[in-house]
Amino acid sequence: MRNRLSEALRNHGADHVDVRFEERTVTRITYRGSQLEEASLVSDSGGCVRALVDGGWGFVSFNDIDGVEDSVARAVQAARYSSGKSLSLPGKDPVDASVTSFPRKSVGRVSLSEKKQLLDEYNDLIMSSPRILSSQLSYGDAVRTVRYASSDGSYIEQQVPDLTLRFAAIAREGEEVQQAGVSIGSVGDFAAIEALHDDVRDVARRAAALLDAENVKGGEYTVVLDPILAGVFTHEAFGHLSEADLVYHNPQMTELMALGRRFGGAHLNIVDDATLPSLRGSYAYDDEGTPGQRTYLIREGELVGRLHSRETAARMGEQPSGNCRAISYRHSPIVRMSNTYIEPGDMPLSEMLADIEEGVYVKDWYGGQTSLEMFTFSAGEAYMIRNGKLEEMLRPVVLTGNVFTTLERIDAVGNDLDMNQGGGCGKGGQSPLPVSNGSPHIRISRCVLGGR
Repeated sequence: MRNRLSEALRNHGADHVDVRFEERTVTRITYRGSQLEEASLVSDSGGCVRALVDGGWGFVSFNDIDGVEDSVARAVQAARYSSGKSLSLPGKDPVDASVTSFPRKSVGRVSLSEKKQLLDEYNDLIMSSPRILSSQLSYGDAVRTVRYASSDGSYIEQQVPDLTLRFAAIAREGEEVQQAGVSIGSVGDFAAIEALHDDVRDVARRAAALLDAENVKGGEYTVVLDPILAGVFTHEAFGHLSEADLVYHNPQMTELMALGRRFGGAHLNIVDDATLPSLRGSYAYDDEGTPGQRTYLIREGELVGRLHSRETAARMGEQPSGNCRAISYRHSPIVRMSNTYIEPGDMPLSEMLADIEEGVYVKDWYGGQTSLEMFTFSAGEAYMIRNGKLEEMLRPVVLTGNVFTTLERIDAVGNDLDMNQGGGCGKGGQSPLPVSNGSPHIRISRCVLGGR
């Protein structure tokens, strides 16, 4: 395979060419209530070619390795048609590497029937719980082997396993319907989702308890976010704004995300780090052969970095950060996050709560959306805080605001960093991309909350 890909890159007539070839096996199992909707095991393979000519890119995908030479020629031709503003990619030394992950219990060694048997147990637990109307379970895993070769002499082979599981319980009483859920992920380690029976029972219990909970009175509160919701906020509301392709192509964002701008206090540090071990967003090399790196986005409250591909780094006069990724060979890589998180401070949760006379503690996530600097997130779980103590459960609350104002209002950062691996990122029609996000508990001095 190596010789075949390398030979295809000879005499290409372009400024740069690279090719990826991928083989993968994907399992999906989904339930809705007592109904098993899907149990599938699919294997496929294919590749793609990118070519750069006079600042323009050409992209061609293919399914048969015998078509790689023709695909290179067609990608170069397409690049010539789209040539525009000249571009010289940052130089890099050729890379020769092979990277393999070794999870404790690889999903590739677990049969479809064993996976289904475990999920049957979880689904039965939810459906047999009091006041539960229905359930939703969605399991997916993949084992990918990706081979990358480029005209600069690099050849990289990486095996990339992945696993996600989300289970949710839907409770009903009369016309009132509530739900609770949990999302879990791992780097292809099936052991990470075994023995979750107590967690499944707790999800069903919380869904039923929400039927009796009160709505929050809408308004501005001091809010404490748990590590999961704070991590999702960091990823969705701020992380995407740090992706250089968004900044470069949008004059408004170029002004808003100017390096050196202050976004918070000295206690606020936000990092994107692809080098952390055993996380879904980690990798040795991105999809254009740049090593994964640790990048400070905010350091001591100041914007100091952003996420780059080789192209955006060249366009903006900065350095590549190793954040150019694609979900499969059917897509050209674009700027994406890896593991994005707020670094821990030194405050225990008990101290963070202690001086709050009236506030709200919010946990987990249910959904949300962002539009440039504005955000709206739904918390999966919430409790009133009174005189420094957690009190009654609330029905789901919605947090809204401006991300820059909200970052400035973070007045306390906890000492209990936790990383959430249960999500997948969507951008540019490519979803879900394996990522992780996290944070310690954080306190926001003023945040607008709404109930139903």
